[in-house]
Amino acid sequence: MARVAPGIGLVPNAVTVLALCAGLSSVMFALDGRFAAAVAAVATAALLDGLDGRLARLLDATSRMGAELDSLADAVSFGVAPALVVFIWSLHGSQWGWVVCLLFAVCAVLRLARFNVLMEDTKSPPFGKEFFVGVPAPAGALTALFPLVISLKSGEGWWSSQLVVALWVIAIGGLLISRVPTLSFKTLKVPAKAIAPLLMLVGLLAAAVITYPLLVLATFIVLYLAHVPFAVRRYRWLSRHPEAWDVPAGERRAIRRSTSRLRLRRPRLRPRVAGDAVRAESGGSGPVGARRSWRRLGLRRRS
Repeated sequence: MARVAPGIGLVPNAVTVLALCAGLSSVMFALDGRFAAAVAAVATAALLDGLDGRLARLLDATSRMGAELDSLADAVSFGVAPALVVFIWSLHGSQWGWVVCLLFAVCAVLRLARFNVLMEDTKSPPFGKEFFVGVPAPAGALTALFPLVISLKSGEGWWSSQLVVALWVIAIGGLLISRVPTLSFKTLKVPAKAIAPLLMLVGLLAAAVITYPLLVLATFIVLYLAHVPFAVRRYRWLSRHPEAWDVPAGERRAIRRSTSRLRLRRPRLRPRVAGDAVRAESGGSGPVGARRSWRRLGLRRRS
């Protein structure tokens, strides 16, 4: 393998520093009252955070320092910065607003610490790399800003009240530290025949982001939250089918279809007492057999 030049090896760390600067700049934008720019800064930090790790693996420039720098930058960009933006925008006038923001920041830091520990876990199942444990920090930061995004798009409403914002931020903080599985797109493989349509969709998405940035961001947040039940269902199905752990997606779908077809209905049997079973074996003699016989023949029983 060719040796990577020292300057090239610094590129992933430079991207991480840029993500840190973007996330922290959102606080400055919020202090100036430019909340749309604050949301854009957090979204930019999330985008850069998704690039630094891939660049490090692509350039073979992974290092312990880069991993630690990435974790610390994420704590600021997706834990401290969104909490301060929400506090400046909505919760600064309440006695418990600061407590809510501290709670969200602590949850984000705990989420990142658990992520670092799970990276060294060798006991996870083979399909575990397809899922995150809890909502990732970048997605959690953007989701916590959802009431602000709606307010910027549609104006003030019930969604911008202090109580609703506080409950929303607490709920997202809970998702950060939860063990709810969410899909990881790091292992997503695009087939060769889908590259051209995917590039076309990327172009359409870029045009939509330029034209309707807040609407696209709100749609992304809603779709991300809607995928959580699907991710939970997929995780449970994989945990029950070890034969599907190391197979391609096409074969996995075939296994799912075959298991659904083999799932038989449990027959609904009419409960019977022991005496009825004995009479049935003897040819239906006795009161029960007689009662069945005259009913089947359509006769009226004499009193």
